[in-house]
Amino acid sequence: MVMGELPEKVDLAVIGGGVGGYVAAIRAAELGMSVALVEKEKLGGHCLNYACIPSKTLIHISDIFYEAKNSERFGIHADNVTIDAKKMYDWRMAVSKKLEEGVAYLCKANQIDVFKGTATFVGSSKLQLTDGVDLEFKNAVIATGSEPIRIKGFEFDGRLVLDYKQALMLDYVPKSMTIIGAGYVAVEIGMLYAKFGTQVSIIARSDVLSRFDRDAIAVIKKKMDSLGIKVYTGVTPDSRDGNTVRLSDGTSVSGDVIVVAVGLAPYTDGLGLENTRVERDQKGFIKVDGQLRTSDPGILAVGDVIGEPMLAHKAIRQGVVAAEVASGMQVKYDNRVVPAVIFSDPEIAIAGSVEEKEGITVKKFPLTALGRAIALGATEGFVKVAYSQDGVVEGIEIVGRDANAMIAEAALAMEMGATVEDIADTIHPHPTFSEAVQEAAEAAAGKPVHFFYGKG
Repeated sequence: MVMGELPEKVDLAVIGGGVGGYVAAIRAAELGMSVALVEKEKLGGHCLNYACIPSKTLIHISDIFYEAKNSERFGIHADNVTIDAKKMYDWRMAVSKKLEEGVAYLCKANQIDVFKGTATFVGSSKLQLTDGVDLEFKNAVIATGSEPIRIKGFEFDGRLVLDYKQALMLDYVPKSMTIIGAGYVAVEIGMLYAKFGTQVSIIARSDVLSRFDRDAIAVIKKKMDSLGIKVYTGVTPDSRDGNTVRLSDGTSVSGDVIVVAVGLAPYTDGLGLENTRVERDQKGFIKVDGQLRTSDPGILAVGDVIGEPMLAHKAIRQGVVAAEVASGMQVKYDNRVVPAVIFSDPEIAIAGSVEEKEGITVKKFPLTALGRAIALGATEGFVKVAYSQDGVVEGIEIVGRDANAMIAEAALAMEMGATVEDIADTIHPHPTFSEAVQEAAEAAAGKPVHFFYGKG
C-alpha cells in the first residue's frame, strides 16, 4: 500500500517508520528533500505501538488503581475497586492508534511517500521493495530498530510464552506471571501487573537492574517486596514444562503466562546488507561514524540497530542528525549525554554517571527532607549529583516521583557544561519535586539548607 505515488528515485529513502525513521523522514522533507519512507507494520514502530507508549499507558492505569486501593493514610476509603481489563485494553490500543494516525498525518503534510512493506538493498543506491518495486536513492537511512532476544525452549507463542510486546497487549489480568529477565522492561512490566494483583515472579541471572546504581535499586527492591514480587537471583531458566520453569538451582516457578524479557537484538533480517559495503560488529549492530554514516557513505543508520543505549529519544535525535547529514549539512551526532528513565515505582532517571571515583565527588539529597514529597506521601528516593573538582556536573540521578520530568534539567546542564553552582543558584519553583535537584546541587556547592550533612 502506498500513500501517494512512489517515485522511481528519491533524495532519501528511510527504512523503518519508528521514531528514528519517521523523524529522519520529516526533517529531510523540511530541508527540501524528496523522501520515501518504508514501514512493514505500523508507523511509529515499536515505541508508539508496542513498547514505550503502551507500557507507560498501562503503568499510569496501574498506579491509579493501586492508589485507589491504598489511600487510607490520606483518609480515602474506596470500597470494591475493580479493573475492567477489556476497557483498559481498548484505551491502550486507542492511544497507539491516535499517535499512529498523527504520524501518518505529519508524513502526508510533509509530502513524504510512505510505502507499506519491506525493503531490501540490491546495491548501494537501490532498494527492492515489496512486490519487486525498485527504488533508487541518493542517500538512505536504516532505522529498523530491534527485536526481542529469543531463548531456546521458550519460543514465543502469544498465549503462554510472551515477548514484552505481547505482555502489553493482554486483554485480561493474569493471576500469575513469570518473567525471565530483570532489566528495566522486566521491572516495569512486573510492577505494573503486581499492582493489578498478579502474583509476579522475576528470574534474574545476577540481580534486578544489575547495571544500575545499587542505592537506587535498593529503593526499588523494597517496593517490589511490598508488592509481593518474588525475585529469584543468580539463576537462569534451564527448561520448561508447560507453564512451569525449572531454574538452574533446581527450583521450579509456575505462572499463568511466561514473559521473556532478556534484551534486544538489532533487526537486520532481509535488508540485503551483503549487497552493500555496510559493516556490522560482532553482535550484529551496524557500524557508523560520528555523522551516523555506515562504511557505505550513502547509507546512514540510527537508533537501536546501531547499538546501546537502545532508547527511543536517542533514535529521535539521531534521526534529525542523519537527515541533516544527508542534506549536506556539516553536523555530527555529538551529544554528551543520553538520559535514561526506568518507569518503576518510584521512577529512576539518570543522566551521565554518579559513580564516585578519583576526581569525582557525589552528594545525595533524600526526598524525606523535601516538602512536596512529604505532602504527597512520596518520600521514597533521593537525588544524587556527581561533579568534578572544578564543580562541573558529571552526572545526576533522580529516584522518586516525577523523575522522568526532572531529568531533562540534568541533561541540559551537562550539555552546557554547567556547574553545581549554576544549578544551585537557579530559582526552582516551590513546592515541587524539582527542588530536590537544587538541594543536591546546593549540598555539592557547600551550602546545603534543608538537610544537615554534619559539620566540617
